[in-house]
Amino acid sequence: MSSDPLVVFTPSGKRGRFPVGTPVLTAARQLGVDLDSVCGGRGICSKCQITPGYGEFSKHGVSVASDALSEWNSVEQRYDDKRGLKAGRRLGCQATVQRDVVIDVPAESQVHRQVVRKAASTRLIEMDPATRLYMVEVDEPDMHTPTGDRERLARALREQWDIPQITADLTLLSKLQPVLRKGKWQVTVALNKGHDDAHHRVIEIWPGLHEDGLYGLAIDLGSTTVAAHLTDLDTGSVIASSGIMNPQIRFGEDLMSRVSYAMMNPGGDAEMTRAVREAINTLAEEIAKEAGISPSLIVETVFVCNPVMHHLLLGIDPVELGQAPFALATSESITMNASELDLTIVNPRARVYILPCIAGHVGADAAAVALAEQPGKSDDLVLIIDVGTNAEILLGDTHGVLACSSPTGPAFEGAQISSGQRAAPGAIDAIRIDPATKEPRFRVIGSDLWSDEDGFDVAIGASGITGICGSGIIEAVAELRMAGLVDENGLMGSAAATGTERMVPEGRTHSYLIHDSTDEGGPRITVTQGDIRAIQLAKSALYAGARLLMDERGVDKVDRIVLAGAFGAHISNLHAMVLGMIPDAHLSKVTSAGNAAGTGARIALCNVTARAEIERTVRQIHKVETAIEPKFQEHFVAANAIPHKTDAFPELALVTSLPSPNFNAGSGGGDEGRRRRRRS
Repeated sequence: MSSDPLVVFTPSGKRGRFPVGTPVLTAARQLGVDLDSVCGGRGICSKCQITPGYGEFSKHGVSVASDALSEWNSVEQRYDDKRGLKAGRRLGCQATVQRDVVIDVPAESQVHRQVVRKAASTRLIEMDPATRLYMVEVDEPDMHTPTGDRERLARALREQWDIPQITADLTLLSKLQPVLRKGKWQVTVALNKGHDDAHHRVIEIWPGLHEDGLYGLAIDLGSTTVAAHLTDLDTGSVIASSGIMNPQIRFGEDLMSRVSYAMMNPGGDAEMTRAVREAINTLAEEIAKEAGISPSLIVETVFVCNPVMHHLLLGIDPVELGQAPFALATSESITMNASELDLTIVNPRARVYILPCIAGHVGADAAAVALAEQPGKSDDLVLIIDVGTNAEILLGDTHGVLACSSPTGPAFEGAQISSGQRAAPGAIDAIRIDPATKEPRFRVIGSDLWSDEDGFDVAIGASGITGICGSGIIEAVAELRMAGLVDENGLMGSAAATGTERMVPEGRTHSYLIHDSTDEGGPRITVTQGDIRAIQLAKSALYAGARLLMDERGVDKVDRIVLAGAFGAHISNLHAMVLGMIPDAHLSKVTSAGNAAGTGARIALCNVTARAEIERTVRQIHKVETAIEPKFQEHFVAANAIPHKTDAFPELALVTSLPSPNFNAGSGGGDEGRRRRRRS
């Protein structure tokens, strides 16, 4: 085994050993990591910026020392002096490998930048915002009636708007007098009053009539992505939506990896908190710029997130969430000033509302889904699955709601997949395999054309074909099963056993070749046996969580299934069922809710009464803990089969019939083939 240093890149998960002195950019190129550079490694373009991680990374089996990369050099210093590098960043063309290291490639350094698909769904929301505008005429000061400007503003609001009392902090008071005089005693104030606040709080004041609007941010802080919807607090309309990768990925792709990082690295929790707060500031700045508004007009922010993200956002060590009994520091909703979270881009007096958590592993994001989808008001039994790195699952009707979380991991996001990548232009996101010829046809992000349609090559000319994303790998595995190239245990057959040369040997297993452009300097995209196993593990966790709730409810069937989340919105219902991601249901009863957590955040942003409602609702939801339920493991093992061992899938048979290939007969594949090779 080589003694060269191990280099692990995130978020791709690609790794390899390289001699001491190898530039990070060179290592990235040799591994096929998506790291940009246009200046030929001269330290001019800065597109190859990377962020090294230091400390213990148990998920990767790596301990990263402070001298894992070469020392900061004069080229980096020159660039930093001229243009500036973010704290912790290095230039990949200048930093060289010295020891084992974990390196994050930030989104802006990726050639194929991710398309964060958490768009806002259309939803009619009754407007009752916590922050509103009020225009008033304030009495001028009178020497014979000595009162302060603040007191006369309060009196004007009381007499003209029936607002009994206001509070204002020092930063507001310091600008009150010049604004009153500039407006000739006519001013517009933005007042905030939460559902459990005793008084109105003055957020901002403008001279005369303010006509530039008021805005709020609804933020879905996920393990992998951070999505924000800039919302007009008068109309409820979404002005702009944007998203970025969660920079905490470099500390671990899944939640438990991040908890482990905090456990093993003193100050690791603060490091992750700082990273995500900086990312939120960047996102707020970008979305305000996109909408063409001043960030100071963003006066409210609502957050939804899972419990680990919740604690790291608040600056709370998540260590207790990594061990039974998975205790939260607080499960109640939280209201605070944006400044307490170091959110410096929005209005300095902006208010933040964080939805309540349901339990230790079921967080504010699940509460937001419950607010958006209202399972407790459903007459039929509905199963709601928010698909992601950590899936949240709700099952309920008017008789009650159950909830659990399921650790699906990052495979559904394209991570830990041999040709996998995040959703970006050039990524295969849909695929079909002809059951007779075994030939594939596919579609990539950035074009609506299929690969066998005229104009496809021209349409994808800018991006090319770069890899396969989460929805693509799910469809690929399901299509391989339907085409008879994979058996119910997930075993891939050989070329001889399957009748197609697209099944290529890789060691003791086989892979299916989707696309090969290596002759043109492009990638070779395959589905490997390891990819199948990764998807089996992810889908088994998802299915097992759903079945566990059904067991708790005492049912074998549900009336309908709702797939939520940005990823859930792009999954083919048929392929999800063929794969066995979800329990059996008629395909017409499987629908998508889009980014339901984001919708719930928008509802809470626009309607203060909804905040009180969800706070009551979460206390009525019964949480089922997958980590300690023996039946979860039973369902998980059974669900490793494709679709699974226990569910008959009578409805699926109406749509497709899954073949049952036998790959054991051929010497080129299967368990028997492997045994023969070992004997020989």
